[in-house]
Amino acid sequence: MTEQPPCAPVAPELEANPAPAPQPAPAAAPTAAAVPQPAPAAAAVSAAPQPAPNVPDAPVAPTAPVSAVAAPAPTAAPQPAGPAPAPAAPLLQCRDLTKVYGATVALDHFNITVPAGRIVGLLGPNGSGKTTLLKMIAGVSHPTSGNILVNGMAVGPQTKAQVSFLPERPYFSRSMRVRDMLAYFADFYADFDLPMAHDMLAHLGVNEAAACSSLSKGTVEKVQLVLVMARHAALYLLDEPIGGVDPAARDYILQTIIQGYRPGATIILSTHLVRDVEEVLDDFILLRYGQMLLHAPVTYVTQEKGTTLDAFFREEFRC
Repeated sequence: MTEQPPCAPVAPELEANPAPAPQPAPAAAPTAAAVPQPAPAAAAVSAAPQPAPNVPDAPVAPTAPVSAVAAPAPTAAPQPAGPAPAPAAPLLQCRDLTKVYGATVALDHFNITVPAGRIVGLLGPNGSGKTTLLKMIAGVSHPTSGNILVNGMAVGPQTKAQVSFLPERPYFSRSMRVRDMLAYFADFYADFDLPMAHDMLAHLGVNEAAACSSLSKGTVEKVQLVLVMARHAALYLLDEPIGGVDPAARDYILQTIIQGYRPGATIILSTHLVRDVEEVLDDFILLRYGQMLLHAPVTYVTQEKGTTLDAFFREEFRC
């Protein structure tokens, strides 16, 4: 089936006085929800008899939910005096996102901000709202209330061109051959990398001449994953990419994800098989009954809590 047409306060001006030398602007304080991080180095200001131009502080991260734990921020390199460029918009923002099916609240006032260049695990038991969230970000389902921004744009035709979505269930005709699917994606998506798809399928041992109807469930999922990861997208949404394959094949699936990952892109990967994916994750989101329990870097668990993400997950959900 065809994919759906997927400040911060300015530092006060320095007085026009050659002595004493101006001091660097103070760094912005972390938000209440964030774990304290080293502040970025302020831009150096050369001493001069004329007033120095304003030097903005480092931008303050958007206020996160109380349950959020900020990822470590890199230290900014010193910049010359003068106006700093405006910070880039986060890759993904979900604001007060709610989805209701009849009497069932599938997602309940969900808020999240995800920067570019992260691999994020969307973790939770079955029925926690993972699939609902991914469908809305992909634009194949609409929220009851709230909004979603991808690269600063509301979900629509422009964002669908930037999002590559792997749904949980098969989405192409079983009567087609694997090579037909490659040709279809190459025609439909301008960003589809056909040589890369050939290479990944060969690496996974998939025969491109085979009919999809002859493939095992695990092989079908491999083919679908290759089709998704061979696009040059900004955001990859993978719904249970290893949920239907045998344990021996999971390493191949994760290898394909890492092989297809490009710096600057973001992957959101939903799963309840935490042990299998925790080594490839930068951050994680815990969902239960449509509500976010925690959004944090994996190091919050491994370094501060002194345990594995899988053990933390099992303790949180008593499973």
